[in-house]
Amino acid sequence: MQPQTHTNVQPSNSKKTWKVWWQQTRPHTLTASFVPVLLGTALAMYETDLHFGLFFAMLLASLLIQAATNMFNEYYDYVRGLDTEDSHGIGGAIVREGIKPKTILNVALSLYGIALLLGIYICSSSSWWLALVGLFCMLIGYLYTGGPLPIAHTPFGEIVSGFFMGMIIILISFFIQTGTVTSTSVLVSIPIFILVGAIMLSNNIRDLDGDKEFGRKTLAILIGRKTAIKLLAGMFIVSYAWVFILIALNIISPWLAIVVLSAPKAIKATKGFIGKTIPIQMMPAMKATAQTNTIFGFLLSIGLFIGYFI
Repeated sequence: MQPQTHTNVQPSNSKKTWKVWWQQTRPHTLTASFVPVLLGTALAMYETDLHFGLFFAMLLASLLIQAATNMFNEYYDYVRGLDTEDSHGIGGAIVREGIKPKTILNVALSLYGIALLLGIYICSSSSWWLALVGLFCMLIGYLYTGGPLPIAHTPFGEIVSGFFMGMIIILISFFIQTGTVTSTSVLVSIPIFILVGAIMLSNNIRDLDGDKEFGRKTLAILIGRKTAIKLLAGMFIVSYAWVFILIALNIISPWLAIVVLSAPKAIKATKGFIGKTIPIQMMPAMKATAQTNTIFGFLLSIGLFIGYFI
């Protein structure tokens, strides 16, 4: 499908322009990168003294890759004719704000370039084997919405996003500090794996009708809206239950039970989808899902810090 022709002009107001570019990073998704880095580093604290230079480098690289992935999504949604001026959400700057498609693509590639430089620093300070892992993660970030068959358009979007933007980032953040990966670090990463996937699922529930119209085969489309909402609720339940199981098995500190304070957001997210079919009505529920991941992961990290110092 050829790109649509638009006559919008790029906003001249510099404040508005910066706001548009900030929106292109899709800030509500950036927490999906921040939380895993913080959690992986908090886990590493139990094994070794922390290297804060590596922590900040890993954090910035993860945020840049996430932002670039979002911009690739913006670009390819436009190229495929999926974005219109009536589209909901904070995407669609090309059709609504007049940003040139090539500019979006070039900025995304530039962010990848900066992340690559940070990756070189991280590898030189830990292990060059991470270069292969990092490059593969960047490739997945591109293929998530780019390429002939974007992963986001398939039933595997949730598991791929959860694995790479949740579990893998936690384990890399842990590894660069400790030089190893432990069973505890893997077990603690699983709830974040699930919750990052939940962010993707909530997005697909909101966009179900539009995605179906454009021939996408997302998980939400395959199982239907009602079942997808039940699955989302189940993902929340499993995430919380997992933490309490680890506590019961004495694998992690009881202080990590503090994650229960984020449960109201999970409940709000689930209820926010029930009975809704119009995308704009589901925006609060989608945001609540992302907030659940953020608060849950942050509280998990706080619990680790408290358990370490007390």
